Amino acid sequence: MPRLQPLPADTTPELKPHFDFFLGTLGFTPNSVLTMQRKPKLVQALAQMNAAVMDPAGEVDLGFRRLVGHVVSKVSGCLYCQAHTLLGAHNFGVSDAKLADIWSYATSDLYSVRERLALDFALAAASQPNAVTDSQFAELQQHWSDGEITELLGVVAMFAFLNRWNDTMGTPLEAKPLAVTQQALGEQGWAAGKHVAA
Repeated sequence: MPRLQPLPADTTPELKPHFDFFLGTLGFTPNSVLTMQRKPKLVQALAQMNAAVMDPAGEVDLGFRRLVGHVVSKVSGCLYCQAHTLLGAHNFGVSDAKLADIWSYATSDLYSVRERLALDFALAAASQPNAVTDSQFAELQQHWSDGEITELLGVVAMFAFLNRWNDTMGTPLEAKPLAVTQQALGEQGWAAGKHVAA
């Protein structure tokens, strides 16, 4: 059950361009942002950060960036963000089989060594305390450019904020990410928990 209810989008009409930003990647304005509109500058800042972190002109595949966000959200325990990242990955062309294997990426044939190193890095960077070691970073640099690593860590950092926000607020999960995640991970025990819409 949400601790603060999302507000209707027309509550703050001047935020419409920021709400519309999410239509291109998710197909709807997320309840997290509709809740956040109580402080419009937060919505503006998040939309700007999201546009930078998920820039289509970046070097790292857009679908894979969402998988990085999923691993970060799994570490943090944010079920809302886990669902949103799988929907985003799905929307950017990641196969259903690869989505279903995200929790076992370390042993899945669907993930390359390069991808596994990046997801291991995301997992370590999202851990408390931070678990990234110098040797892990050096190994990552053998497979990813410095620019790509910067993009990967940008995803980790953005989801650190979103995980805290949505898990604390108990943000209600929308139908579309719920359906995609139940299909991909439901048999593995994933459930929306406190994020079930009332």
